[in-house]
Amino acid sequence: MIEIIGVRFKRVGKIYYFEPAGETYEVGDHVVVETARGIEMAEVVLTNKSVDETTLVQPLRPVICRASEKDFCVVEENARRAVDAFAICKKKIAAHKLDMKLIEAEYTFDGTKIIFYFAADGRVDFRELVRDLASVFRMRIELRQIGVRDEAKLFGGLGICGRPLCCATFLDDFQPVSIKMAKEQNLSLNPTKISGTCGRLMCCLKYEHEAYENLIRTTPRVDTIVRTPAGNGTVVDVNLLKGTVKVRMDRMADDFRVFPKADCKPLREPKRPREDEFPDDDAPSTTTT
Repeated sequence: MIEIIGVRFKRVGKIYYFEPAGETYEVGDHVVVETARGIEMAEVVLTNKSVDETTLVQPLRPVICRASEKDFCVVEENARRAVDAFAICKKKIAAHKLDMKLIEAEYTFDGTKIIFYFAADGRVDFRELVRDLASVFRMRIELRQIGVRDEAKLFGGLGICGRPLCCATFLDDFQPVSIKMAKEQNLSLNPTKISGTCGRLMCCLKYEHEAYENLIRTTPRVDTIVRTPAGNGTVVDVNLLKGTVKVRMDRMADDFRVFPKADCKPLREPKRPREDEFPDDDAPSTTTT
């Protein structure tokens, strides 16, 4: 067993684990840690706890120290400098006539590198831009192309439900979402109704997907021949949430009755649709360098 704490580098970002080095931290504390891109300041979101070493990615780096007032001043200064860097980079992009949309500029905590996040429809040759920016700032420059979901996460906004975007408030990672999820939940397949602000399928389609899968598994499908307390019939409609099945009785073509699904015993099921009838949405966007 090893003692760890969990930290976030951004308000709604992934949680990373570090060794507390004998200190006790509370949620909301800020610490200085060493990462792959240098020294960074992060917020504690998981307090000290012991976990099995085999569940962690090794090696686990220790916390350097608790953040001081001076460290907070550094972060504030970097944020102010990032505003100026954003404006300069935007002008340089226009000067080089590059088809890219600048999203955000960020200084690393130690001030040795600037990271520019941008969105573009395809690959962009920004080598000349990097050289130009390096000559202006005299430090390492990194440009990262991000997808539309990452862009929405950075900008935030309101969804069609009227609430702040999930990705900008609590989702720390994107999960694959497919059109099959919308179909199984009996939602309209109109893209404007099941797409989020980013233009991709809404992340919330994933939330109840497992529950719907369980309901579908235990409910007779449409066109299934079933035995009911009133005789045999064919399923013409189902209500997954109510747990009821509408059946057309064999004795009379216009005799439709509704039964609890527990009272309907399948006798012969229809042919299942092929998996390729439900094409998956494109994989969620990932940040690339």
